[in-house]
Amino acid sequence: MSDAPEWFRWEGERLILSLRVQPRSSKAGLADVREGRLRVHLNAPPVDGAANKALIELLAEAFGVPKSRVELLAGHTGREKRVAIDAPRILPPPLPPR
Repeated sequence: MSDAPEWFRWEGERLILSLRVQPRSSKAGLADVREGRLRVHLNAPPVDGAANKALIELLAEAFGVPKSRVELLAGHTGREKRVAIDAPRILPPPLPPR
């Protein structure tokens, strides 16, 4: 059994994150980990894919990768999402160094 937190895992160079997204927040950014998910605050509303687009942009910037290396795997229409980030160059808090 792994001692890694349940909200992230590595698959080779690919980082998989479990997220809880809060759209229409006053301030966008990575928050804390609660109930096995990294909380992410977004300014965008959850309509017409705006929140998903804002999420991909925020994660790309936070992890130092182009948007094309961030993939939404699950949760396209809900607040709980799973994303993959290919070969992140930055590991922002609260993610520990690899």
